[in-house]
Amino acid sequence: MIHLKITGMTCDGCATHVREVLERIQGVSSVAVSWRQGQAEIEADSRVKVETLTAAVTKLGYLAVPTDVPTSSTGLNMTGGGSGRRAQRNPGEGALRVAIIGSGGAAMAAALKAAELGARVTLIERGTIGGTCVNVGCVPSKIMIRAANIAQLRRESPFDLGIRATPPAILRGPLLAQQQARVEELRHVKYERILDESSAITVLRGKARFADPHSLTVRLHEDDERAVTFDRCLIAVGASPMVPPIAGIRDTPFWTSTEALASDTIPRRLAIIGSSAVALELAQAFARLGSHVTILARHTLLLREDPAVGAAVADIFRAEGIEVLERTQASQVVFQDGEFLLTTGSGERRADRLLVAAGRSPNTQDMNLGAAGINQSPNGEIVINSAMRTSAPAIYAAGDCTDQPQFVYVAAAAGTRAAINMMGGEAQLDLTAMPAVVFTDPQVATVGLSESEALIKAIETESRTLALDNVPRALVNFDTRGFIKLVIEKGSRRLIGVQVVASEAGELIQAAALAIYAGLTVEELADRLFPYLTMVEGLKLAAQTFSKDVTQLSCCAG
Repeated sequence: MIHLKITGMTCDGCATHVREVLERIQGVSSVAVSWRQGQAEIEADSRVKVETLTAAVTKLGYLAVPTDVPTSSTGLNMTGGGSGRRAQRNPGEGALRVAIIGSGGAAMAAALKAAELGARVTLIERGTIGGTCVNVGCVPSKIMIRAANIAQLRRESPFDLGIRATPPAILRGPLLAQQQARVEELRHVKYERILDESSAITVLRGKARFADPHSLTVRLHEDDERAVTFDRCLIAVGASPMVPPIAGIRDTPFWTSTEALASDTIPRRLAIIGSSAVALELAQAFARLGSHVTILARHTLLLREDPAVGAAVADIFRAEGIEVLERTQASQVVFQDGEFLLTTGSGERRADRLLVAAGRSPNTQDMNLGAAGINQSPNGEIVINSAMRTSAPAIYAAGDCTDQPQFVYVAAAAGTRAAINMMGGEAQLDLTAMPAVVFTDPQVATVGLSESEALIKAIETESRTLALDNVPRALVNFDTRGFIKLVIEKGSRRLIGVQVVASEAGELIQAAALAIYAGLTVEELADRLFPYLTMVEGLKLAAQTFSKDVTQLSCCAG
């Protein structure tokens, strides 16, 4: 009897592939394979060499090594619970070796979960620990947006007749120092300190490239190289701002969101190329901090959302003095005499600074993914299945370097589930009721399907749109900008989509997400109790519009 320890198998299908390839070897009489125990038992005559068996398994993308005894004592046991079936390994030399490339939301969640389940983790980071969100994304941008909102309220509010407005003096230097201090604090508390205190996680600083399906070459910052072999690997390298192919733009000192958030000055004139969440959030923030902002949108604002959403935001921005140029593209960009000159179909535009916020592309260049047998999309995104596994059996991917929605909470959830699956469990990521928020003022929040998305899926729908002047909370705030729109499946009456433009849309949308997840009908939603004078009460009122005229209801009608 020949015993092989095999790493990389994660399901019955893997075990079947291994068994079939071993059975085809001349001289092999019987094969038993267990993916849970990571082993194969082979009955063969003396002509069969162990090297032949291991080579056959290796060609499938798994790692096989001979052992003298069955490997069922390695401590791999399946237990139920959590977000999927979880595997637990006893710590020690026999622990599964997990390599994680990246240190952002997906990577950290995966590293912590894998370590919890008994793996020995090597986390590889080529840049700053913490990835995009805490360093140059969510955290600094929301701080800047909040400061800009405070500036706007001091400058102008619906209560100016009774509270005298005072134009604020914007001191960008102190604001930036406050912003970056909080960034550094969160990076240390939520990333660096946790990694330092985890004995199961080793941090390797350098740039990783695949050598084959089970090993990496890491170029260390000290101009040295180190080989890292693994039983499982997670790619969580994130994405970077994409630069559109505009003539001359790469020869100019344009900003991406990274440079914009780190700037210690507020430009007098700011041009922005882009029309998605990052572009719009920063456009309004800079405008409220003192810039004259011009947005160049190739199509309309927030093109992928319901058309009413982009139209509402465009109207609100224009009312604030932001110049919104829809269906406008720059064909050439020149930087001369300290200013940007943008050539467009509607004439020339000049600016002191240019922010490019036209999407993000995965950081998968120079990783030698082909050496590991990892498939990519034409855009460079790593192709994964519902278990976050790539085309290489032992390698997984999560977050912005895949085609998953680019939100840190999606990345973290995917990282956790990938770790469970790497350790032999079964967990999937359910995105059917995924909420999303754009932090403009008013905010944009969505969940589920829009009418057009439902049409593509051949779902017959009904919808209602409730203007915010029907929502008591908006009325007492003297801010009725926006709307709440509900989309239901016509036959079942189930809620399948919600789109909101409102001052507290981000706080409201999770209730809608839970309603969709629970499969509530619009009548059931309309019959729920909602606290009076909250924005989320607008969901109930919007649901009631399917059966009655809410303008004829009393303030807190049930």
